[in-house]
Amino acid sequence: MLGDFLAGVRVLDVSQFLPGPFATQMLADMGADVLKVEPPAGDPQRRINPLTGQPGRQDKRGPFYDAVNAGKTVVKIDLKSDAGKQAFEDLLRAADVLLESYRPGVLDRLGFGRDHLEALNSGLIHCALSGYGQTGPNRSRSGHDINYVASTGAMSASGIAQRPVIGWPPAADYASALQAALTVSGALLARTRTGKGAYLDVSLSESMLAWQALGMTGASSGGGKAPERAANLLNGGAASYQVYETGDGRFVTLGAIEAHFWANFCQAVGRDDWLSRQHETLPQNALIGEVAALFATKPLAHWEQLLAEVDCCYYAVLDYAEAAADPHVVARGLMTGGEHDGETWTGVLFPAYVDGNSPQARTAVNEVDVETALSRWRD
Repeated sequence: MLGDFLAGVRVLDVSQFLPGPFATQMLADMGADVLKVEPPAGDPQRRINPLTGQPGRQDKRGPFYDAVNAGKTVVKIDLKSDAGKQAFEDLLRAADVLLESYRPGVLDRLGFGRDHLEALNSGLIHCALSGYGQTGPNRSRSGHDINYVASTGAMSASGIAQRPVIGWPPAADYASALQAALTVSGALLARTRTGKGAYLDVSLSESMLAWQALGMTGASSGGGKAPERAANLLNGGAASYQVYETGDGRFVTLGAIEAHFWANFCQAVGRDDWLSRQHETLPQNALIGEVAALFATKPLAHWEQLLAEVDCCYYAVLDYAEAAADPHVVARGLMTGGEHDGETWTGVLFPAYVDGNSPQARTAVNEVDVETALSRWRD
């Protein structure tokens, strides 16, 4: 079972907003006991709506917070106080993993630098998740997802021909969460052989940078094609790999890269004359325009009836409600959610089946006091 993978592993989560909390939620999904340590005022994500940007009530925990922290226990500790430092030291001694998202140097100023952490717990796996990493000219530079994506070259190749476009969801946040969870899992495996902990320096910008090998190869290779917005095979330059608007203002996607998929599509829509044009020089503006004109003649329902069962890599662009209700998503059983303080949140369970078993449902956020948190982790 997925929940057995990290059973018995204790994780201290001292992160905020999205990247760190999503990383530790994945660890919790795999069975880790995650204790999220927050300042007295709580994680700011409790009070921020990431869609509207509007702050919520100071005394109310918003649903977006629950969506990325379900499955954890939460305790508030003032790490600037003597009592808080002592409690945190006790938790560090019992922990297997510390994942924190402070800017470089902050943990040192709080009195928990590397030497002190190693003295407290030589087997601790310390994952420092930061914007640009613990070293280098940008180590202390502020940023958010939009900046990290921009710094990697990715945004230069994403969007419409006229300008880059902000992606959704925030890709660097999720990429770094995945990188952190993967690296922590590897360090835990290594510790079973060596008995030693590890210091992991994971950054949001570099996690996104690691996804840029194809684009960078194209930019540096003499025989390649440097990524240009709306001009390459996978970013809007090809008719066979494109988003099209239907006659009723909806959108569909076509991903018919392989010749047989393109042939199946052309034959299904009665346009055999397009068969030989699949590999016209990119960007295929003329062919894209012809295919777009065809899709614009009929509503989405028509194209669903005509193409949904054709083997041509077609799918309608669904909104969130439609995606959650999609028969395949329902059949796989990964949707989850809950309610707190009169508001509901929706999430997706760990997207992996183990030995044919779907992932277990997450428990609700469990807020406890310091004494309860300490008693749980005392050996």
